[in-house]
Amino acid sequence: MLTGIEEVDWASLGHAYGPADDVPELLRGLASADPAEREAALDGMYGAVHHQGDVYDSTLACIPFLLELVADPGVQDRGCIVELLTSIGGIELDDEEEMTEHPCDDGEFIPAANYAMAAAAIAAGSDVFLGLVADPDPEVRLAVPCALASLHPEPSLVLTLLRERLTVERDTEVRLALVAAVGQIALRHASLRAETVDWLGWLARAAQDPGLRLAALAQQARCAPGEISDDVVPWVTALLEEIRTTSVSGAGGETLRGAAPTFIGQVRELLEEHAAGRPAPWTEELLRTLHAALDDRVDDRIALILAQLRSPDRWQRSDAIWLCGGLIRVWRGRYEEVVRLVGDQLHDPEPRLREAAASFLERLFELGAPAADALAARLARSSPGPADGSDGGLGDGLGDGPGSGPGIRPVGGLDTGPVGGFDGGPGAGPGTGLGTSSVGGPGELDGPGGPSAVGRSGRDGALIALARAGDVRAVPLLARALEEDEVRRELLYATDGLGPAAAGLAPLLRRRLARVGLDERLYDRAAPLLHALAAVRGAQALPEVLRILRGAPANRRDRVREAALRTLAAFGPAAREAVPDLRALLADGSAAVSTAAAGALWAVEEDPAEVLPVLERWLRPDLPGADRCAAARVLGGIGPSAVAAAPALRPALGSRDLWVRVRAAAALWRVTGETEEALPVLLAAWEEDRHARVDIAECLAEMGPAASEAQLVLLTELTRRRRHNAREGASGTYDIHLDEKLLTLCRAALARMERGAY
Repeated sequence: MLTGIEEVDWASLGHAYGPADDVPELLRGLASADPAEREAALDGMYGAVHHQGDVYDSTLACIPFLLELVADPGVQDRGCIVELLTSIGGIELDDEEEMTEHPCDDGEFIPAANYAMAAAAIAAGSDVFLGLVADPDPEVRLAVPCALASLHPEPSLVLTLLRERLTVERDTEVRLALVAAVGQIALRHASLRAETVDWLGWLARAAQDPGLRLAALAQQARCAPGEISDDVVPWVTALLEEIRTTSVSGAGGETLRGAAPTFIGQVRELLEEHAAGRPAPWTEELLRTLHAALDDRVDDRIALILAQLRSPDRWQRSDAIWLCGGLIRVWRGRYEEVVRLVGDQLHDPEPRLREAAASFLERLFELGAPAADALAARLARSSPGPADGSDGGLGDGLGDGPGSGPGIRPVGGLDTGPVGGFDGGPGAGPGTGLGTSSVGGPGELDGPGGPSAVGRSGRDGALIALARAGDVRAVPLLARALEEDEVRRELLYATDGLGPAAAGLAPLLRRRLARVGLDERLYDRAAPLLHALAAVRGAQALPEVLRILRGAPANRRDRVREAALRTLAAFGPAAREAVPDLRALLADGSAAVSTAAAGALWAVEEDPAEVLPVLERWLRPDLPGADRCAAARVLGGIGPSAVAAAPALRPALGSRDLWVRVRAAAALWRVTGETEEALPVLLAAWEEDRHARVDIAECLAEMGPAASEAQLVLLTELTRRRRHNAREGASGTYDIHLDEKLLTLCRAALARMERGAY
């Protein structure tokens, strides 16, 4: 076995972490009789030799040895090796990519030819997979169909083999893998698509096994989405019910293996945990395939999810929640009944289902209102102690700094939201990155239990959802949370939508802010509290806010000051004691700090004489776009009292930076009340960058009849089914909220245009 492995000069080859002289040991580990050694070796292969999908020269050198291992029936866990080979050889590049290089983590580049050579090398040896379709090991049989569909150079031969094997295969998951591989061949090879789609259609009706019929239907839809039947929802619903009533529960099955020290092992454990107790865990992936094929048929997808949410099978309901999460992030629609039914899952005795429901509802903001009663009931039953699930978890992205929450309108109408100028760019809106989970007392930052890949359930998640929905029943519960040692930062940012009812939280917020140490972690601890104090207009905390402003350490000092200044602006005239500090910071070398100080000084004194020269200075064309945007935003917040700054704004209308143009045009309208110069700039930016539309729509709604030229773009936006900020494979915490805000602003703008006035 592994003949010739010593003849390779592995030290001259490389992988993700340097010389590949450790690869022979990894290859031998894959053939070990010890399961722990095999798993560690596989982890090393994915972690170094095939790191994040990369193909190094050492990866190419491994291919003959991996094929040899796969062919040896004495090697255990060969299914994992088949999957590794499928990943190495299955990357497809277009013509342009084939001639380029691909970056890797260490800043070097991997020749694109490596990927092509890997695919060719594995294809040349792929006949080994043909003999494995009937292997005694079901894990091998499970992995082989995808390998053949992806890598074998004779798709007609493979197609025939897979269809023949299906007639004798008895393992349910292997049968589903065979059908999925048939669908993959149809997608990859247009000449075989028509006959394969017909065969899948026949199988979807003729197979005895309802799971097999569902798999065939999903693959048929994937290969020919335009031919999906109009009765797909009742058809799939009936299949799911048949699967539910005929499947045997997986509870009490094989014992899960012990805790694994490897990343591969941890993934395995998560998958095992996810499948534990489920009679048919594979239905989730079939439904994902079907939903992807249905794509913009939103009404059908909602109907299918509603049917699942009404199922007696809690696992179907759990799948429906996760599937709807992907749907609602991308597509607009009528989700009221879906949200209500998801709220009902908060009362289920299964903690994983409750967790899924809470996680889904957290991101809905105003769309979560139909679940408010269920959320309030869930919270009423919760004790004030730790939640029943993990209250730690991956941060929701309510990150740190400018853009950490929706803009706040303080006294005087000044917009004290993000002033950096780029908060509306890709991933627009507050915090689209990972943030820390909680804000505690001195020395406390991470939430209970630390990060958890499982997500968050329990009291905090439900409370965040209730507060983001704007339900005032969240206020006393927030007060209780603020009395605890730690509080999740998302709870603090969720105070925005609670209105005057949240004013009573100010003393609690003030006490917490007073305990924050003036050290290098000041920003992470103080920023959420400052944001919440601004939202509730907690001016009694002025001494504590000034302590933060004056005592900010060098580390992230500008961001600390900017956050404190936004809070002072929200306090308005009640912050008069801060005027000397504000005046001193007008001359700060940071545009973010200087302009925020100008905005706060205006909110306190409403005297433009001192602040306009400062803001005009930051509008100079030779300055960075972020500086000019910051100044323009504050000028727009000041409004007509800043009309003298209009000449300084006009040159920015021709900037090459789109966001400078948008901020300047909005500010010019707000200070002059004239649309002739601003409206064309805004409409052009609307088409150029969809992430600017929320800011532009807000301006159009203010303009009313004067923006009648924008009616068509507003109407067009309202007819679109896809959210304006939808991104493939990514989403931000505020994405749904921002898109719903866009729709609300478009309707408001059109209504005002029709009425001629408010």
